[in-house]
Amino acid sequence: RSFTDGFPDSFAVKHSNILISLSQISETVFILTIPFFLKRFGIKAVMLLSMLAWFLRFALFGIGNPEGIGLGYLILSMVVYGMAFDFFNISGSLYVETETSSKFRSSAQGLFILLTNGVGALIGGYTSGLIVDYYTNDGFRDWTTIWLGFAGYALILAVLFWLIFKYKHNPDKIG
Repeated sequence: RSFTDGFPDSFAVKHSNILISLSQISETVFILTIPFFLKRFGIKAVMLLSMLAWFLRFALFGIGNPEGIGLGYLILSMVVYGMAFDFFNISGSLYVETETSSKFRSSAQGLFILLTNGVGALIGGYTSGLIVDYYTNDGFRDWTTIWLGFAGYALILAVLFWLIFKYKHNPDKIG
């Protein structure tokens, strides 16, 4: 059984491409705000905002559904996606660019991409599959628990990042 079985005639199921387009529009808008946020708040705050945006996105998925007020939560999760994705990936790449000597910069960028989009994606895909399987009973997936679990994980990572990552923001250093 699929989550959409209970909502086959809902707007979100029939027009899911519109929701995906909202995520793409959000990415476009948020990528344009990165220079402002970096200059004003610094890399630690921007990266922390990205992690909190992932928390919010997953939590909104957990409480959302394809109909009624739940559709509003799904739409909000699509809007938050731009901040979650861009603020982490683009800002992280810019951090590596500015904090690494030119001698090692390309290797550092390659390592960043390998760790986030390679190793991180592999581990994340595998473990999230295990979690989804764990919360699947008789063909029914408990998506609320799954998404709220992912939200909790994102929140824990945000707190750890806030505690561990030490960086002194210098607005003049950001061009």
